[in-house]
Amino acid sequence: MDEPLRLLIAEDIDLVGEAFEALLATEAGFQIVKRVVRGDAVLKAALAYRPDVALLDIDMPGMTGIEACAELTAAMPECKVILLTALPGSGHLPRALDAGASGYLVKSMSAKQLIDGINSVATGGTVIDPTLAAEALRSGPSPLTSRECDILRLVDQGVPTSQISEELFLSTGTVRNYLSNAMTKLDAVSRVEAVKTAKQRGLL
Repeated sequence: MDEPLRLLIAEDIDLVGEAFEALLATEAGFQIVKRVVRGDAVLKAALAYRPDVALLDIDMPGMTGIEACAELTAAMPECKVILLTALPGSGHLPRALDAGASGYLVKSMSAKQLIDGINSVATGGTVIDPTLAAEALRSGPSPLTSRECDILRLVDQGVPTSQISEELFLSTGTVRNYLSNAMTKLDAVSRVEAVKTAKQRGLL
């Protein structure tokens, strides 16, 4: 008899994490070895419990799912990662693949799609939600630079320009230039609208 696939689940919303665990625990051939609720807890848990496949939420405290994926695949390349998102837009997809993810699926998928996806990546396959994949091909690479993304994230946290300049060791004029460029690229009339648009497109 084949050994069951060992699964790690990382999801900060308990109700969602428990639902995934309950669903997959009843599936023949799967064994849930650990569930964590923070991105920065993924690698430690993976090293301790040696999962074959890790299911990581994109948006977690401590570390994003993409950051946790990069850390995990660098340390344990034999562990396959599927990133799960409820966020709109395909902007995270290229970075997820760059981080070493083998799968990128939406949480609104069916149970069968999730189970098939886990079995696929465990045997070396890649699974990507087809709607997000098509959107990513249509929209192309992110128009924002990494610095523009850094600044928009801080704006989203309510950090004023003067403090952003101090945190990033930039002049306030340079910060304003980055914001202006980002607003132009996103066709936004304000920094708030730029943040909103970037999040809707999955660019942050």
